[in-house]
Amino acid sequence: MITSTSNAKIKRIVQLRKKKKARDAEGVFLVEGIRMFREIPEKLLQEIYISESCEEKEGKEIRRRASACGIRPELVSDGVFSHLSDTQTPQGILCVVRQLSYSLEEVADASCPHMLVLDRLQDPGNVGTILRTAEGAGVTGILLDGECADIYNPKTIRSTMGSIFRMPFYYIQDLEEGIRYLKKRGICTYAAHLEGKRAYDEEDYRKPCAFLIGNEGNGLRPEIADLADTYIRIPMAGEVESLNAAIASAVLMFEAGRQRRSRPAE
Repeated sequence: MITSTSNAKIKRIVQLRKKKKARDAEGVFLVEGIRMFREIPEKLLQEIYISESCEEKEGKEIRRRASACGIRPELVSDGVFSHLSDTQTPQGILCVVRQLSYSLEEVADASCPHMLVLDRLQDPGNVGTILRTAEGAGVTGILLDGECADIYNPKTIRSTMGSIFRMPFYYIQDLEEGIRYLKKRGICTYAAHLEGKRAYDEEDYRKPCAFLIGNEGNGLRPEIADLADTYIRIPMAGEVESLNAAIASAVLMFEAGRQRRSRPAE
């Protein structure tokens, strides 16, 4: 059992939790919690750390799955696990998982794409919530620019609730180039914008489509919005001007999903 926070393995995990550079250098990220542990594809699972308390409650299940993956779990004291954890109430299991890898072509490759394009979203919780919501709404892929929050940030991972393992995504440094690529593939692009003349539910999303979602505070950059085929808006009652980026994304995604369920494309 590891009982010291000075242990080299513990120091490494803390660095992976805190620093994107460390995660990317190893090509891994961290996953906490028993529910998320069950979601991890076996081929991606690399290491498992469990606390004394968790071992007593969930040890049998964890050891069984670890054995199937050829992994020997590391047992750590409850105090050391609290040092490792990114949450205030640790569940007692932390896994090192191999990062996923998709190409732009893979993310845009669907028989009838339904995509999101994220421009400089800064909040990890928003990005994670969008991934989770996207899976529920039937989105086929997500394109993010290089200034978006790190998808492997522990807060992002928690917010995805497992959708990180099922929703294709791709970071691109030149978002304008990425949008042009989508348009060449016949994907109609819609900018969620305060200057939209048409309400979001007046458009037809049954054909290939992508929603452009901007930064929480400033919205889409003008050069990104200018690439959209159409500006759309979400009508607001009262004195509310706009919605949180994740909420606005959900409204648009589920409208596209509703249309696709209710009637086929012409």
